[in-house]
Amino acid sequence: MSDADSGVGGGDRTAHGGGHRAWIGSFTSGGGRGVTTAAVDPATGALTVLSVTDAVADPSYLAHHRATGVLYAVSETERGEVGAFRPTSGGLTPLGTAVRVGGSGPTHLSVAGRRLLTANYTSGSVSSLPLAADGAIGGPAAVLAHHGSGPDAGRQRTPHAHQVLPDPSGRWVLSVDLGTDSVRVCALDPATGTPRVHAETVLRAGTGPRHLAFHPSGEVVYVLHELEPQLTVCRWNAGSGELQPVAEVPVASTGAPGAGAAYPSAVVTSPDGRFVWAAVRGADALATFSLAGGAEKPQLTGAVPCGGSWPRDLAVDPSGRRLYAANERSGDVTWFDVDQLTGQPRRAGSVAVPAATCVVFG
Repeated sequence: MSDADSGVGGGDRTAHGGGHRAWIGSFTSGGGRGVTTAAVDPATGALTVLSVTDAVADPSYLAHHRATGVLYAVSETERGEVGAFRPTSGGLTPLGTAVRVGGSGPTHLSVAGRRLLTANYTSGSVSSLPLAADGAIGGPAAVLAHHGSGPDAGRQRTPHAHQVLPDPSGRWVLSVDLGTDSVRVCALDPATGTPRVHAETVLRAGTGPRHLAFHPSGEVVYVLHELEPQLTVCRWNAGSGELQPVAEVPVASTGAPGAGAAYPSAVVTSPDGRFVWAAVRGADALATFSLAGGAEKPQLTGAVPCGGSWPRDLAVDPSGRRLYAANERSGDVTWFDVDQLTGQPRRAGSVAVPAATCVVFG
């Protein structure tokens, strides 16, 4: 086994000088270790596991607050909690106790100013919690319940909020709901932090939107659908808070490896605005879209194996030179070097992380 494949490439050089950190979530109920801290080799992108903590059950998604340095983790359980950690040289130190989000099955979270937002899949709601100056989580949560359904009786009988994040302007919060085939644009009440619906953009019925990503220009949004392998391109007007669909682009193609049903999971854009990448479960592939024709005209240019099975999350490193796929069923994080001319990923190594769910950088 090579150093890259074992996840020890870079070794002490990364752990003790010049590198940055990555944090990996995993399902503890599926054999995962909780939150893994890893060093990132700045030269190769290789991950070296430094420590793990299971202080939060089923931390399926993480968010790093760059201003305070605090790492947040949802507990995707019926109880529905979020935990905060202070990264240290020895790993992660809990910052206070876990706080209830007022919803069940939180599956995504993000930081919006002095608020922590969670998308609660099972209860179909979005929560907003106050953050102290040191990054500690307060309460109680202010909760916005979603309403509606979709035509898929097995997946869309009720709302299922799957992602919530602020827009680049910081004026709005967008929540993606798989159950209602829509994206809600909200404003946070300045006094209470409660999300208030400003507008709701309805997408094609039965497609099950899961996640979205902003183009670096802040004027285009890419919505990835789980129930139908497609990408919806939308114009975004931060002044008016309007999200307008303009095109649909298939994600799966004959060029994608694997067979059977395709269930897209995560979408990311390159920092330079030239490419969009999507992870596709079932096909177990990473799809590349070129934006050479413009931000509103992504063109599927190829797909490569994800390096494992069931890529639940996909992350691009801050430099835009590498992609990291969290492969849940094969229990690994695989990293890829990105061809800077074509955007095509090339597998460079992997590290074992049982039941891996997401990767974030600090």
